[in-house]
Amino acid sequence: MSVRTRVTRLRRSVLAAMITAALCGPVWAAAEPRTPAPAPAALPALSAESLDARYTANRGNIAEAAEMAKAAGDVPRERALRALAAPGRHFLSFDGRGEGRAVEVLGDLAAADRISILVPGSDTTLDTFDGPSSRIGGAARSLQEQIHRQAPEAKVAVVAWLGYTPPKTISTDVLTTTRAEDGARELRGFVSVLEQANDAAGVSLMCHSYGSVVCGRAASGLEVADIAVYGSPGTGADSLAQWGTAARVWAARGEQDWISYVPNVSATFLGTTVGFGADPTSAAFGARVFASGAAGHSDYLAPHSVSLKNLARIALGTAQEVSGD
Repeated sequence: MSVRTRVTRLRRSVLAAMITAALCGPVWAAAEPRTPAPAPAALPALSAESLDARYTANRGNIAEAAEMAKAAGDVPRERALRALAAPGRHFLSFDGRGEGRAVEVLGDLAAADRISILVPGSDTTLDTFDGPSSRIGGAARSLQEQIHRQAPEAKVAVVAWLGYTPPKTISTDVLTTTRAEDGARELRGFVSVLEQANDAAGVSLMCHSYGSVVCGRAASGLEVADIAVYGSPGTGADSLAQWGTAARVWAARGEQDWISYVPNVSATFLGTTVGFGADPTSAAFGARVFASGAAGHSDYLAPHSVSLKNLARIALGTAQEVSGD
């Protein structure tokens, strides 16, 4: 049996599993316990002058949430929140309730010439926010460090944006655009409000996995310079023309990324649309494909990787330096 035949059969099996999950998934769903957390802190309106006040208020709110997690016996959540509340970390917003939401800033947001916003994919919560470059917090640090290595004098702020509730990998939501539609509304609002703190910086979006679906749904309402999607299952569109954006759009898929086995289809069964359409790295889609080497699904921002170097160039706005696939 040829490799192509095996891949085709595997893709058909994945498609069948997707359809089954979409139709039967509600039967599998179960309620999850929720660790108590305080309501979000009262924050001043976002502006360059209010950043420090927002950072301080959110640090206090995160510490309070950690105490409540401790009282509830939720050790993983408490440990995660203690790390987020560490001195020197800056959160524009924070909500510890449920899976949680948090928006962290690395660098001087008000003085930045470029702002790069990381939009995460499935399984991202407060519990998984931090860690290595496979997590959004670690990915943001990895990107910021690479930017400084490539351009030490550049004024770039990186934002780790957990501003929506991503789906779980094992769930029906991960197969549809429902969470992405919610995320797109939140992302449009965030980019718009961000202008109140810095209306001169060029903005780029770095969208991983299901986060690329969020960015695809938000694109037509965003004034950004660049959008990069990587490890994408599809963006909910058949071509870049359907995005309705003037931004430069970049796409990458690593050689070892399992997402390549997910069928690039969009089909409707009993009123439920499953799948996200065309592969954004295909020539027909129309994005600028950049090199990502042997990256696996969680490796695109791994230190010293080809993909990280190219994402840093996109963040810097140096399109001419981005290496092609």
